[in-house]
Amino acid sequence: MKKNVRIFVAGHNGMVGSAIVRALIKNGYTKIITRTKKQLNLLDKKKTSMFLEKNKPNFIFIAAAKVGGILANNKFKSDFLYENLTIQNNLINGAFSNNIKNLMFLGSSCIYPKNCKKPIKEKYLLTGVLEETNEAYAIAKIAGLKLCEYYNNSFKTNYRVLMPTNLYGINDNYHQQNSHVIPALISKLYKAKKNKKKIVKIWGSGKPKRDFMYVDDLAEACIFFMNKNLKNQFLNIGSGKSYTILKITKIIKKILNYEGEIRTDISKPDGTLDKSLDISKATVLGWKGSQTTLEDGLRLTIIDYIKKFHEK
Repeated sequence: MKKNVRIFVAGHNGMVGSAIVRALIKNGYTKIITRTKKQLNLLDKKKTSMFLEKNKPNFIFIAAAKVGGILANNKFKSDFLYENLTIQNNLINGAFSNNIKNLMFLGSSCIYPKNCKKPIKEKYLLTGVLEETNEAYAIAKIAGLKLCEYYNNSFKTNYRVLMPTNLYGINDNYHQQNSHVIPALISKLYKAKKNKKKIVKIWGSGKPKRDFMYVDDLAEACIFFMNKNLKNQFLNIGSGKSYTILKITKIIKKILNYEGEIRTDISKPDGTLDKSLDISKATVLGWKGSQTTLEDGLRLTIIDYIKKFHEK
């Protein structure tokens, strides 16, 4: 990408989209196009296509999606399937209809079968049953991946697809019901310390392993691979390191200096027990991997959380 190309970041107010905007600015890109939900409803096919026709971006990053944790994914399956399919279809098909050749679609590690081998390789896609609690979100992301693949095969577009691991960082969602595990843990432990609670319960056994990646590292990967011709392959993107949920909880507890007790609640679901990704295909192409340690990323995220929600 030349520095003066027109770049549309869909979903720029979210955690991933805002990180991509920060990375683009940091790397010297000057023509970044953004729209809020009020300015552009991506669920509206006609308005989305008209926007693309009028603004003519050369590149599109699709960071717009309906996202949430285990509870939200499991409770609102129809919403997660419909809204994600609609948003990504409107953007991918809209790009094709307006002769936009370069696009990046972001999937999720939940696209892989529940019980596939670890670490997870790209070739394991569609080889088994999905994890039940986030099946709807996974189906939508698989559909987006395949739509990009089919356009590339038939029309020589360059629609790139990355499959990020679990993400966290600045501008995360801390909603009590809809947040992912790290923001939920940060909020729960911070409030426990503030309210002098002696015990904090975390969902599940604490044994599931996750590869968590600081979102600004994903943003740099997005720019790196937008400048590559991926020859129609999709790539896993992660830190290459996995930790149990209990271990992550203890790291957050230490950073916050919370002195209470951590207890697990096995009445709540664990989700997939291990979602570690094999990122070797991405590194072979020259990507240097995640540059932020889990401890450093968590500190930055906690600082952002306190600044936004708890500083007077």
